[in-house]
Amino acid sequence: MSDPNEPTTVTPQLLRQWGLPDPGDSKKSRGTAMIIGGSPLSAGAVVLAGEAALRVGAGKVAVTTDAAIADVVRITLPESGVYESPGADEPTPDVLRIAYDGADAVLVGPGFDDPEHAVRWLRRLAGHDIACLVVDAFAVGAVREVPRSDLPRSLIINANLDEAELLLGRPVDDLFSDLRPLARELDAVIHCYSAVVAPSGAVWRLDVGGPGLGTAGSGDVAAGTITGFAARGLDPERAAVWGAWAHARAGDRLAERMGLGFLARELARELPAAVLEVEGARRADG
Repeated sequence: MSDPNEPTTVTPQLLRQWGLPDPGDSKKSRGTAMIIGGSPLSAGAVVLAGEAALRVGAGKVAVTTDAAIADVVRITLPESGVYESPGADEPTPDVLRIAYDGADAVLVGPGFDDPEHAVRWLRRLAGHDIACLVVDAFAVGAVREVPRSDLPRSLIINANLDEAELLLGRPVDDLFSDLRPLARELDAVIHCYSAVVAPSGAVWRLDVGGPGLGTAGSGDVAAGTITGFAARGLDPERAAVWGAWAHARAGDRLAERMGLGFLARELARELPAAVLEVEGARRADG
């Protein structure tokens, strides 16, 4: 009998068993993702996250970003609708509020260059009827600045090791055992490197991925991948597991062909092939 405290290793067989939602016959049936982030210092983060969400099958992606870079995003990611972020003291425009309330998953954080900006955005979103909220980068540390009861019921935290330690308030000793009580405390699914942990105590281990994932923008791709799966209708636990595995497997595929020096934009483009490894085998078995 397996130990319930031991992590479940994520395999293509597990993902095949879980499957993915039926894509339906239009982009509307595949869900809408909203990406909120970006700054003049990091205009590419929202582009990487938005492309990743589309590459794993989300039907539509909208981006909300700093007005100074909005036109850059419009040109670089022509498949998305682009909104301009209101100023710190400005109310949220109705058109933007309707857009994120209507999204199937909202990602906040990629590319922000100021922790206070992330806090302001979480406070803007507090109390709204958002189906699933994914937080990344500076927004991870901002989670504790907003009462948990004000945030959406479905919350996914995509953290790197530094951000996980910020949430813990100390260095990580063991990723799996340290994240389990944190996920329970924050009532959130947490993805950090090779671990995905749920508030229920369930833990999944990723044995894919390698040093090539340690490249600028890789975390933005991971966050967008998870958000894309959440937008398609997966519950937060499965969206995080599917997204973390697809991101890591895309890195393995690139490393097999190119070695270490692949780019985050190439990770996003490799995602459909990584997902097809699972879905293609599932259709063949069926």
